[in-house]
Amino acid sequence: MPQQKQILEIPDFLTVRDLADLMDASPIEVMKELISNGIMASINQQIDFDTAAIVADGLGFEARLERPPEPEESKEKVAVPEWRGLYAGEDPDKLVLRPPVVTVLGHVDHGKTSLLDVIRRAHVQEGEAGGITQHIGAYQVKLGDRMITFLDTPGHEAFTAMRARGARGADIAILVVAADDGVMPTTREALAHARAANVPIVVALNKIDKSNANPERVKQQLAEVGLETDEWGGDTLVVPVSAKTEVGIEDLLEAVLLVADETDIRANPDGPAAGTVLEGEIDTTRGAVATLLVQNGTLRRGDVVIAGLSHGRIKGMFDEKGKRVEEAEPSRPVLVMGLDVPPHAGDMFEVVDNIKKARVIVDERRLEAEQAAVMPPPAAMSLDDIFKRYQAGEAKELLLIIKVDVNGSLEPVINSVENLETDDLKVRVLHGDVGEITENDVNLASTTGAIILGFNVAPDVAAVRVAESLGVDIRTYNIIYKLIEDVELALKGMLEPEYADKVIGVAEVRRVIRLPKIGNIAGSYVLEGVIRRNAKARVLRGDEVIGEGISVSSLKRFEEDVREVRADFECGIGLNNFHDFEEGDQIEFYVRERVN
Repeated sequence: MPQQKQILEIPDFLTVRDLADLMDASPIEVMKELISNGIMASINQQIDFDTAAIVADGLGFEARLERPPEPEESKEKVAVPEWRGLYAGEDPDKLVLRPPVVTVLGHVDHGKTSLLDVIRRAHVQEGEAGGITQHIGAYQVKLGDRMITFLDTPGHEAFTAMRARGARGADIAILVVAADDGVMPTTREALAHARAANVPIVVALNKIDKSNANPERVKQQLAEVGLETDEWGGDTLVVPVSAKTEVGIEDLLEAVLLVADETDIRANPDGPAAGTVLEGEIDTTRGAVATLLVQNGTLRRGDVVIAGLSHGRIKGMFDEKGKRVEEAEPSRPVLVMGLDVPPHAGDMFEVVDNIKKARVIVDERRLEAEQAAVMPPPAAMSLDDIFKRYQAGEAKELLLIIKVDVNGSLEPVINSVENLETDDLKVRVLHGDVGEITENDVNLASTTGAIILGFNVAPDVAAVRVAESLGVDIRTYNIIYKLIEDVELALKGMLEPEYADKVIGVAEVRRVIRLPKIGNIAGSYVLEGVIRRNAKARVLRGDEVIGEGISVSSLKRFEEDVREVRADFECGIGLNNFHDFEEGDQIEFYVRERVN
């Protein structure tokens, strides 16, 4: 009597890693099973229920569709800052307030660097002025008896690139806007990145000392992008400052602390340290060094740390003044020595028990990275996927980035798509602007799961390349009603995906083998790619297709049945209900892939 298979409940969509965890199996084992069925998927790529069910069956499970939980009627989903995930499992009694971590964003010419320099010079602790000997990507300043940590990053591109690697990043964003210039396209872009990270925003209205400064006009522009000043009844603190004359700097820092108090930024200083890598490099005298921002727990010299594919025991820690320190509490940035290789900016770091455990974890990550490197790019999250995720209880809103050709088109397009939302599935435009679709737009979409819509514009070359590697869906239109129709159909779950055939390998018939009771087998040589038993085949004689959409009945190397044969090898090919082979015929093997 055959053994009854274990029941496995699987949601509509899940990653390869999640499926492996459900079956208590190795992700590599799951990936091998996928490959044997003609599906190439990386460890973090999403697969649907049907695909997962095939894998589960191959590994001895019976798959059943998991029912989504019943929605809670009066509970609205609230955006949660990402840093809260670092202490999600901590005892609330052990959590204490920690200094806020601040990033400064804004247009390139609006004085971000000048403002940071003034803050750093004027508010370092007493006796430390002039003592800063090295740049470590972050520093702390003091106002009264409270500390604030500033990330010294080059802008929102780096901010979002770090988030794309999983970093929790900053707690608060200061958006710098010049009082003489106003809200620029880059300002709106920076605002979109800050909002996507769910961080509160304080506006620094810089250059108020200039004769042509017009703060009231800029406040009106800020209100138009959703940042209405508290003076006008809004909830955004807009602080007039001048980096040149150093006016308003303390007011800005006090505004940051006020927002921090409202945000209730906490950590458990008694736990093992965890946080974000800000920088990593090879120092000619000290070897691999990294700047770590501690966001929970306390980091101590001698701790064993893993960060991405890097690990090691901390042999030395230094603050931004080059002073050796023995420990770093939450929100403190430190330069550390002792890692085997420099980690990447944006990698998350954590403390583990011992070096042996660290090596095992890093080896597993390295293997996963090698597997992912040979995989095709992840399939883009497309419009019709959004409704499926909503049905599975995984999505409550459709996030969009909209780029148009002229200002006159922007507001009508945004208003039209926002009016399509339903009571259950909201539409939120993360960023809307004039101009071609850029790499920054793609990075923002990647970190948020947004869809990019272009009206009378196209993506630039860099955007296309990054979108393909990150699996970001870019849709372009030149008819506005078609754009609106696609979004409406997606919200109703009616948008049909499009598929196309992809040739994966070509074989040439070198000899026709006649077998009694079976028919003709094509003794073939694989010219290119890889041919697989579970793919479809078409037979070409010259330019004429004489057989199409044929399933493979047998694939052999010598006498052995095989699943696939690669280029430059010979094999025997049998096709279902097709026996009219001739020498010189070519057999194309192809799979159907979704193109939207």
